[in-house]
Amino acid sequence: MNISIIIPAKNEAVSLRLLLPRLKLVEPFEIIVVDDGSSDDTALVAASMGARVISHKYSKGNGAAIKTGARGALGDVAVFMDADGQHRPEDISMLVEKLAEGYDMVVGARSHKGQAGMHRSLANRFYNHFASWMVGHNIEDLTSGFRIVQLSKFREFISLLPNTFSYPTTITMSFFRAGYSVAYMPVDVQQRTLGTVSHIRLGSDGIRFLLIIFKIGTLFSPLKLFLPISLFIFLSGVIYYLYTFLTDGRFTNMGVLLFSTSIIIFMMGLVSEQITNLLYKDTKANG
Repeated sequence: MNISIIIPAKNEAVSLRLLLPRLKLVEPFEIIVVDDGSSDDTALVAASMGARVISHKYSKGNGAAIKTGARGALGDVAVFMDADGQHRPEDISMLVEKLAEGYDMVVGARSHKGQAGMHRSLANRFYNHFASWMVGHNIEDLTSGFRIVQLSKFREFISLLPNTFSYPTTITMSFFRAGYSVAYMPVDVQQRTLGTVSHIRLGSDGIRFLLIIFKIGTLFSPLKLFLPISLFIFLSGVIYYLYTFLTDGRFTNMGVLLFSTSIIIFMMGLVSEQITNLLYKDTKANG
C-alpha cells in the first residue's frame, strides 16, 4: 500500500519532535503535517524532520486540516492520527493488516481507560449507542481520530465533513450508511506529550457531535428520526382522543391536530427518504 500519514497540528512543535522520528520507522509513502495556523514552530519542526508540510494561513479547525491533508495526499491509503502523542505509531501496522483483509476503513478503538476522564467516557458511550441505532451497525468508538481509510472512498464525503473536531463522527456514519466496510481494532492511548493540551471542549463540541449525528442521520436515513416522532405524536393523539371521548364524549380539535401532525411528519420523512435515495444514487454515479 502507498500510505500517507496525515497529522493535523496546531502548536504541536514539542510533541512532533518526539512523534515524527518514530513514524519514520513505519516506512510510509509520505508523512503530511497540516499546520493549522500555529503560533509556534510547528511547521519548521515538521519540515526539518522530513515531513511534508501544508500550512493554513490561519486556524480553520481540526476537520479543515484533515480535509486539506486528504486532498493533498498522494497515497492510496491514509492514516489519520493526532499530533499530541496519544496515538502509537507502532499500532499503524495493525491497522494496515486489518485494512488489507478487505475493509474500507479501520478505526483504532480506545478502551474506557483511554478516554480523558469519566465525563468524556460516559458522553462517548452515549454517542456510540445513539449513532449505532441511527446507522444500524455497532459503532465502538465514534470520535476516535486514529484511523486508516481508502482515500478514494474518504474523498466521496469530504464536502460533508465539518471544519471542527466532529469529522470522525461524520465520516464514520457516512461510511456505514454508504454500505462500506468498517472494522475496529483496540488500541492503547498514551498520555499527551508534556506541554500539549486538548483543543476539544466537552460542552460545545459535545453538542456539535450530537447535531452531527442528527445531520448525518437525516441525510442518509430520514425515517429513522421522522418515524419515531410521528408515532409519538400519533399515540399522543390516541390517548388524548380516548380521554376526551370518555370525559366529554367528543372528538376535539386538538385530537384532529395531533393526528394530522403525525401524518404530515410521516409523509415528510417518507418523501425525504426517497429524495435522499435519489441524491445519493446520483452522487455515487458521478463519483
